[in-house]
Amino acid sequence: MDEAKPFQVSKGEVWEAYKRVRANKGTAGVDGQSIAKFEENLGNNLYKLWNRMSSGSYYPSPVRRVEIPKGNGETRPLGIPTVADRIAQTVVKSRLEPELEKHFHKDSYGYRPNKSAVEAVGVARKRCWRYDWVLDMDIKGYFDSIDHELMMRAVRKHTEEKWMLLYIERWLKAPVKLGDGTLLTRERGTPQGGVISPLLANLFLHYAFDVWMKRNSPNIPFERFADDTVCHCKSEAQAKWLKGEIEKRFTECGLTLHPEKTKIIYCKDDDRKGNYPEEKFDFLGYTFRPRRSKNRWGKHFINFTPAISTKAAKKMREKMRAWHLHLRSDKKIEDLAWMFNPVIRGWINYFGSYYKSAIYPTLRYLDTILARWAMRKYKRLRGHRRRAEQWVQRVSQKQQWLFVHWKSLNQNG
Repeated sequence: MDEAKPFQVSKGEVWEAYKRVRANKGTAGVDGQSIAKFEENLGNNLYKLWNRMSSGSYYPSPVRRVEIPKGNGETRPLGIPTVADRIAQTVVKSRLEPELEKHFHKDSYGYRPNKSAVEAVGVARKRCWRYDWVLDMDIKGYFDSIDHELMMRAVRKHTEEKWMLLYIERWLKAPVKLGDGTLLTRERGTPQGGVISPLLANLFLHYAFDVWMKRNSPNIPFERFADDTVCHCKSEAQAKWLKGEIEKRFTECGLTLHPEKTKIIYCKDDDRKGNYPEEKFDFLGYTFRPRRSKNRWGKHFINFTPAISTKAAKKMREKMRAWHLHLRSDKKIEDLAWMFNPVIRGWINYFGSYYKSAIYPTLRYLDTILARWAMRKYKRLRGHRRRAEQWVQRVSQKQQWLFVHWKSLNQNG
């Protein structure tokens, strides 16, 4: 710590922040400087950053915008700060997050330590059994809509550190650089992709929604993951009333509910009579809808429960195809398992948490891709798709431990 500096930022904090940024990897910002390039002159780069942050002369670079395909033909803008800016944001996040965690709502799950999406899905599942109706909320362009003045008012409730307030405001106002070099000034919003952005976005909705719900509708439970929220209501009338109240609240906060994507859902099951135009919704990669289930005594019944969504299953298959296994005929099957098991395991751990059998068709699709690989790998299988599929099946039965999905598929046919 340098006492002569106006702001108390330690060199140790900057070093720890650098280590976190390095672990998260990530691509270069507008300056084209990758982490590897930053490390070529690491000591000097970190010293300069610390010096600027502790003296008040730190100004962020513009944020590089890239467009990420969403799968429906649309794209999602992602903002990529420079490596130095990511380190600076991590310093502030490390200071601010522990304070905010003391206040955040228990049913806010997004981008928080010791909270997870699969936990949010599980809580929503249980509440759908207890409450007949759901308000499935979608905020139109949330990250681009955040009001800077309201955002800073929320931050000031939790810190009086001038340097943190100064730099957060500068990050909010940092211009965006498009692919053609155009610089866009920002009057609203915080770019998705920034280290500090998820924390700030959570804080904004903490006051715009969570605290407001606790004060105005304490008997209506909800699960929120960043801007993705479901509320559980006892009746259609209550859901309609809540939707109207939230629309008014969001107007005060500069936010808008998406008119087409915000829906009222009837959680139909064996005990709930009648029909409704909307009887399913998607939340965090799962589709909640009526499904045929079996109770502990082996009796079948209709249960409103989550399973992997069609959209998530499609993304999994796209990822599998992107591996181009048929072009890896130089590899042994053990090599392929070693390379891709971490991803497959992640899918199974997440999408296998509820109604696991729904992911089996997508996992079987991987075996058809492995059959294509085998046709290129072994001369005797070339041109014989059926024979190649049978070969994969035999290997999966003999060496169930090889690919992480094989044991589940063999046990469940």
